[in-house]
Amino acid sequence: MIEFSDHLRDRIATNLRGHQRRTHPLDGRRHAAVAITIVDSDPVLHDGDQRLEPEFVDMSMVPGDTSGLDGRMVGVAGGAAFLLCRRASRLNSHSAQWALPGGRLDPGEGPEEAALRELDEELGLRLGEDRVLGLLDDYPTRSGYVITPVVLWGGPDPHLVPSPDEVRAVYRIGLHALCRDDSPRFIDIPESDRPVVQVPLGNDLIHAPTGAVLVQFRWVGVEGRPSDDARVDEMEQPVFAWK
Repeated sequence: MIEFSDHLRDRIATNLRGHQRRTHPLDGRRHAAVAITIVDSDPVLHDGDQRLEPEFVDMSMVPGDTSGLDGRMVGVAGGAAFLLCRRASRLNSHSAQWALPGGRLDPGEGPEEAALRELDEELGLRLGEDRVLGLLDDYPTRSGYVITPVVLWGGPDPHLVPSPDEVRAVYRIGLHALCRDDSPRFIDIPESDRPVVQVPLGNDLIHAPTGAVLVQFRWVGVEGRPSDDARVDEMEQPVFAWK
């Protein structure tokens, strides 16, 4: 496990300051921001084992090997962690999918402001601008967005109140689980000449855009890789996430 500490906060902030961020023009797309929020976690108290409705365990649209997967986010908590949401099944778009808190920028907002606002609206966690550690590369999506990831320091044990209209559940995913030796993995699909990225977490796979953003957070924020060795904007999404 990776210890939640001021040293970790300083290391992530330093790595992000040294990152040469890649931006993408909107070109008719909408600008959105997501929040990678770092908190502490307990491997027992915050284990995500719970019953899931059928729509949350359906692997029929997931490309590649899904043997042994059942959609549960179990065995991933412990130590420094980030907050990952399972979207509500009633949503009109990307329902039941894994996502970081986030959404479209309001008029006049910057990515940092939008990420902080969306975190409050989706999880009831209100943080100040002093909690912003830095930004990662923009990720252009197939569904018409340019996503800017914002890394936030959430504190050791924030009180979370997920919005039932948007969030089925929120999980604390230990950074050690994100940094598994078998992660990320890539598969080919006939619909694209780019590889689809998959991030194994618990008993599921996280795909782009969320998966791509998390890969770069690991490579840059946690591991401090050079910017040009940590690009993810060409990592492909699975077809089910194209709309």
